[in-house]
Amino acid sequence: MAVAPASVAAPFAARDWLRAAGKGEGGVQLSGLLLILDAFAAVGFALGLAFGVTGISSGLLRAAPWLALLAASAALRGLLAKAAAEAGAGAALTVKAFARRHAFAAVLAQPPGGARTAGESMAAVVEGVEALDGYFSRFIPARLASAAAPLVVIAAAAFASPISAAIMTATLIPFIVGMVLAGLSAAEESRRQFQALERLSGLFLDRVRALPLILAFQGEAVQVRALTLRADELQRRTASVLRIAFISSGVLEFFAAISVAVVAVYCGFNLLRLLPFPVPETLDLTRALFVLALAPEVYAPMRRLAAAYHDRQAAEAAVASLAPLSQATQPLTVAPPPSLDRAPAIRFVGATVLYPGTDRPVFDRFDLDVPPDSITVVLGPSGAGKSTLLHLLLGLAPLSAGEVWIDGLQLSAVGSFAPLIAWAGQAPLIVPGTLADNIALARRGATHEEIAEAAERVGLGGALGARTMGLDARLDERGGGLSGGERRRLAFARALLKPAPILLLDEPTANLDVESERRMLSVITEAAKGRTTLIATHSDRVAALADQVIRL
Repeated sequence: MAVAPASVAAPFAARDWLRAAGKGEGGVQLSGLLLILDAFAAVGFALGLAFGVTGISSGLLRAAPWLALLAASAALRGLLAKAAAEAGAGAALTVKAFARRHAFAAVLAQPPGGARTAGESMAAVVEGVEALDGYFSRFIPARLASAAAPLVVIAAAAFASPISAAIMTATLIPFIVGMVLAGLSAAEESRRQFQALERLSGLFLDRVRALPLILAFQGEAVQVRALTLRADELQRRTASVLRIAFISSGVLEFFAAISVAVVAVYCGFNLLRLLPFPVPETLDLTRALFVLALAPEVYAPMRRLAAAYHDRQAAEAAVASLAPLSQATQPLTVAPPPSLDRAPAIRFVGATVLYPGTDRPVFDRFDLDVPPDSITVVLGPSGAGKSTLLHLLLGLAPLSAGEVWIDGLQLSAVGSFAPLIAWAGQAPLIVPGTLADNIALARRGATHEEIAEAAERVGLGGALGARTMGLDARLDERGGGLSGGERRRLAFARALLKPAPILLLDEPTANLDVESERRMLSVITEAAKGRTTLIATHSDRVAALADQVIRL
């Protein structure tokens, strides 16, 4: 199974993407085949019903084989419907799992500063992938069955009544035309409805992430109004899609009922010999019952397809968001750079960082040689690009021009040197869990003793002593109960715990008093031994540790 190219400029391109996403998934074809076999079972059911009803007047023993065929066909139809639903659901699950893994990996690999917010990207991964379910589990099998099943039923009816078969064939035309018109009218509304859902999901996620800032500036009312407007837009779009779906379903059901009624009227008048025009056939009760039992089965596959037609529109609307995440025709894999067993040299050669949508680079044609097993401190005013320089090595800032080398490895080829880096940033990530879990994020296999030692070395002993559970104390996603300095110490403990040849520190002594900063300097000196270290800071005391100082 492969994922189609990214660009989706038309519905046909969206269908190509969906076709490529489901390529090789046999469960979809199996589900369609089972629905086609259901048409043969329907013919058996009609035979059993017709001959069973007419034969019962001659005795139950004579009608018994046909009644047995009736019961067996009914049971078989139930089993086929169950198997078709399970095969379709299994195929959709496989396709969704593949698409979600691929899309999520593509989101993680997106260059920083892209046009999409994190909320919009994740909404596409969650909502967009889920929109594929009905397409593969219901629509594709129904489409496969609708191409063959009505012909099977009409062919069987033609043996009993060619005129009835001709009526069935003729009445299929308005049914098909109505379904096409309904699909065309719903396509654009489905696309707008999914875009509204994506915008609301993205806005909600972004606002939840910024909730402390919103509360600090008392912006609740403004954000509630913004969310209300987006929610109202989604409500209108959804109502419009449902309105079209209900109207189109009603029209299609009307045509199906009229078509069955025309066949029933013809058979009834033929049996009564009351037709106002001559026909080249005379029906008996058995053939009339057989044709009447088959008439609804002609339209059943088309009605099933019509019911699933909205799933197609929803999937095609979702592709507009999913396709840009697909950067290749194969699943995205990011190979980590080779491991290094020694402190490497780092070279910035004409490195330029220009974020998308801006016209001024953070720094332009920057050159720097960082010797192995040394400490380099980067000084400069806020906004000079100190943090960006470190982010560049981590893949969190775009390399717009130039190159960065680490012992023969190119950043442009690798994408990120993060696996080789122990990192402590200004705003460390806190995840729901224990203190020990948060410290061990960079090294999952660390023992409890190693975690405790790292925490003690960076000065978290006071924070641990204030908690009765120590390292097992629970933290929420905001790190409730930790001060700014304690958060930075936690990040530094992670960096100490990770056995990486490169150490990056961003303002490691900010928010610390003089005594705490003095202790932290000794920890930095010890942690930097055997590593190539870059430190972004404003502190002259930290700069005093450096083998070289760079000013931006």
